Amino acid sequence: MFKSGFVTLIGKPNVGKSTLMNLLVGEKVAIISNKPQTTRNKIRSILTGDGFQIIFIDTPGIHKPGSKLGAFMVKTAENAMNEVDCILYLVEPRKVTEGDKNIIERLNSINTPVYLVINKIDTVGKADILTVIESYRGCYDFTEIFPVSAKNAENTDELLSTIKNLLPNGPLYFPPDSFTDQPERQIASELIREKALHYLRDEVPHGVAVEIEAMKRRENQELVDIQATIFCEKDSHKAIVIGKKGDMLKKIGATARVEIERLLGSPIFLELWVKVKKNWRESDFYLRNFGYDIKKA
Repeated sequence: MFKSGFVTLIGKPNVGKSTLMNLLVGEKVAIISNKPQTTRNKIRSILTGDGFQIIFIDTPGIHKPGSKLGAFMVKTAENAMNEVDCILYLVEPRKVTEGDKNIIERLNSINTPVYLVINKIDTVGKADILTVIESYRGCYDFTEIFPVSAKNAENTDELLSTIKNLLPNGPLYFPPDSFTDQPERQIASELIREKALHYLRDEVPHGVAVEIEAMKRRENQELVDIQATIFCEKDSHKAIVIGKKGDMLKKIGATARVEIERLLGSPIFLELWVKVKKNWRESDFYLRNFGYDIKKA
């Protein structure tokens, strides 16, 4: 009998949800950054094995929103909790914070099994992990608790085995060779944004969006031409994104090109532009244009 189901990953920003999802699936589907609020939208990744298929749903970090974009992100994460077979609630190996209590309060209103995943255990000692476990046990009746390190793939096999066992009987939702439902254009734009997050100063990344203007394979060639625009909110930020003599933009483009070529399996010619759209995170029009429509969260 074939088993299949949906699993969502939730938690505060920057707890390692995307890193864990990419590890479990074995493909880089979600972008990764050490900056909070890297994931902005719901991202599905697919793991198909012998007799099973798991659809993982990575969500934005749950936080107190400070913009319409932030409100879209939180609503996206909350809605994902109601449409799955189980929830992986990721936390760092620290005692319960007010932000965690806020998330746990939301969990009290759903009936879905919740697994507490204490990530980044490679950063603390065993005694600290036990303290964290006891701290969370007093807040919520978790189905099971898994201390893991997504970075080092520690205890993640046990977590995956547990998820497989709880899957209900179900259909093959996606073709066996699929690893995401995202179109290539969307993944490419996210890879460019990931490199921007990596290189830019702290005050710039939250106001950056990337749009693929064109993506087309050249006739009778393996080469794919991609034109993309990086949007930012201020003229001063545009200067930072471009950099001195265009150095920053070249750096973002060069590193993004490597990963996009790996994604597409062919060489690409990437052209990047930078434009200013002031306060786009508060504009319903631009939020919809960039794929952050709160009505569809």
